[in-house]
Parts: sequence; C-alpha cells; structure tokens
Amino acid sequence: MKVYASRFNIYLVMFLGLTLLTACQTSDKSKSDKQVSLLRLHMESAPGPEGTTQTVSLLRADPVSVTVETEALLTEANILAAGVLDAPAGSGFAVEIEFDDIGTLIMEQYSAANPGKHFVIFGQWGEKKEDGRWLAAPLITRRINNGIISFTPDMSRDDAYRFVLGLNNFSKKMHEGQSK
Repeated sequence: MKVYASRFNIYLVMFLGLTLLTACQTSDKSKSDKQVSLLRLHMESAPGPEGTTQTVSLLRADPVSVTVETEALLTEANILAAGVLDAPAGSGFAVEIEFDDIGTLIMEQYSAANPGKHFVIFGQWGEKKEDGRWLAAPLITRRINNGIISFTPDMSRDDAYRFVLGLNNFSKKMHEGQSK
C-alpha cells in the first residue's frame, strides 16, 4: 500500500510542478503582450520662438545638446514594424523602424528638405522614468522614400528588445483596431 501512496505523491508533485511552471510562462507571455513602447521622431531645428523648440541632451556617456522642434513629426502610431538588427562585423546592433504610408510620406518630405540635419528620436519602453530618453540623432544624408529608418540607440541590447517588443505590440493593437 505504501508503494502506491509514494507513486501517487510523486505524480502529484510532478503535476503541481508542471502546473506552476505553465502558469509562470503564461503570466510572462501575457505581460510581454501588454508591454507598450512610445516613440517620438523630431526634426533638428534652429532655436525658435519660445514653445516651438527645445534643447535636448543625447548620449549619456558623452552628452551632446541638440535643438529640436517641440512637436513630433512621427509617433508610435505611425509604425508598421520594428526590429533589432546586428551591425556588421559584430560591432553592435541597430534598431530599424518601418513606418506606415503617412509616416513614409512625412519622412520623405522632411528628409528631402533637410539634408545635413538630424532626425532626433525619443523612446519610452518601461514604467520607470529612466526607461525613457533621447536615443539617437541619425544624420539625414539622402531622401528616405521607403519609410524605414535605422539607428544605433543609446541603450543596452536588452532594452532595445523591450523597446521593439513594445512598439510591435502597439502597432499590432493599432492595426487590429483599424481592420474592425
């Protein structure tokens, strides 16, 4: 009789362990599905009347000040997809953002009219204030007519993955709402 009782206890322990493991995975998955990130793409600008421009600090290691237009050109609402790319020769990584039709048109107009200036990118990917900051200022070298921008962000690779996950979650929710 004791033999059957010990088998039963082993099966019970295994069942409870699998149940807890599955529950933990489910809660992590649902938590990652709910994560949302914010993105603001601003245009570099000369200082203007009060309220139309602001000076921001980029790069935490070696700060650089840049003046930007206060109003963002594009936001996370204009994003179709985002991804983290490995840079050539293992020299790091980049974040790539693909914008929708409206975002592509805006990016094309501003990049064609402002060669030599910078797009300045702000990102928020967590609940803490430290999880949001000015990430990059890619130089405009040509007209961008494909709606895709790549930049090396001032963040860790783990933060970049969380940032991209949140942007893609937001994009998915936006497009589900438009298709209904």
